[in-house]
Amino acid sequence: MNYQETIEYLFSALPMYQNIGQAAYKAKLDNAHKLDACFKYPHQSFKSIHVGGTNGKGSTSHMLAAVLQSAGYKVGLYTSPHLIDFRERIRVNGCPVTEQFVIEFTEKHQSTFEQIQPSFFEMTVFMAFEYFAREKVDYAIVEVGLGGRLDATNVITPLVSVITNIGLDHTQFLGDTLTSIAHEKAGIIKPGVPVVVGETLSETAHVFSQKAQAEGCPLWFADAYFKTDYALQDAQLNASWHFTTCSYWPFTTLTTDLKGAYQKKNLATVLMTLRILRQLQCCTIREEHIRDGLKQVAALTGLQGRWQILGTNPLQIGDVAHNADGFREVFKQLESTPYKKLRMVLGFVNDKDLAPILQLLPREASYYLCEPKVIRALKKETLEKYFRAEALNFTTFQHAPEAAIAAVNESDSSDLIFIGGSTFVVADYLASKKV
Repeated sequence: MNYQETIEYLFSALPMYQNIGQAAYKAKLDNAHKLDACFKYPHQSFKSIHVGGTNGKGSTSHMLAAVLQSAGYKVGLYTSPHLIDFRERIRVNGCPVTEQFVIEFTEKHQSTFEQIQPSFFEMTVFMAFEYFAREKVDYAIVEVGLGGRLDATNVITPLVSVITNIGLDHTQFLGDTLTSIAHEKAGIIKPGVPVVVGETLSETAHVFSQKAQAEGCPLWFADAYFKTDYALQDAQLNASWHFTTCSYWPFTTLTTDLKGAYQKKNLATVLMTLRILRQLQCCTIREEHIRDGLKQVAALTGLQGRWQILGTNPLQIGDVAHNADGFREVFKQLESTPYKKLRMVLGFVNDKDLAPILQLLPREASYYLCEPKVIRALKKETLEKYFRAEALNFTTFQHAPEAAIAAVNESDSSDLIFIGGSTFVVADYLASKKV
């Protein structure tokens, strides 16, 4: 098989969450443990940092990778889903896994897949671990896929367990309260392993405290140690943060190329995690490594889709926020972004709770509705019904690229076009620009 044939085989032969949703979710770790044994526990050959949470885990993972790379370490990064190319999920020092490795891994282990019948996600986790082991990475940043307790990544024993925040998402799997979701996310807490929680919430703090105490783990809530003000943006919209509280590090300001104001929560989580890594004396991280890494996260790691500028005149911004908490942060950012009229290109998947998101949408905006190019897409006819019921001004298109073109054509230079609602809407738009 060549690379394209290999990817088509993996997409069709293994249950894939982005296509079929709940049927692809394995609510137990049996397959993960079987694969781990078959591959002879590859994750034991490198140090890891485990990153879970509802929102922000991707940005947090990329920031940690960028700083460690700036410190001179060889860093593996496993994230999901991908936007354009499958290989985005598995990177070493920002470079995607090679096509040849994907081919060889799949051919070598095809019989194992047919015997164990893992999900697509379970397979990619162990492809990443095998690749990181082969590449002899110093550290691997491993992002949780869904939940934590039963996630295939949870076979690792990391140096630090990181939980960014808790919000209502994937409630059909994780429970419909913040407390129940926190219990699932807390499942990545391991005996004796330090824990960083990014955001303190009254509904969830006790869950993490009790779990950490039961496992004998030191626990830090990052927002108690790092408090920031959004200071300014430069001409490229890079954000500078002024610290009103900055325990452990001698910073007064930090600049990052990640442009969303919501990154201040993730920044606190990253700084707390880096402090723990230094306390563990497992790596050398200095102030200049943090400054250098945060200034070039996208360049060092390949991060896309986080308040990403996709075009100018008019300004076009893409963001993968896809739940109510994510959209609240998007609208906070929009409040500090000047524009004449807001135009939003939106599409969703069919298992998303739209009610709380719809309540956040500004009545005066113009909406360009579309379907993401995945089997799990919410059909545009259904989306129209939601928007009609809310008396919102909308036009409907098949997919994001044509919706975005229409928005641009109807805009003047001072308007702002937002593209999002689903990771896959942003992916569709980015893929159209690659053609």
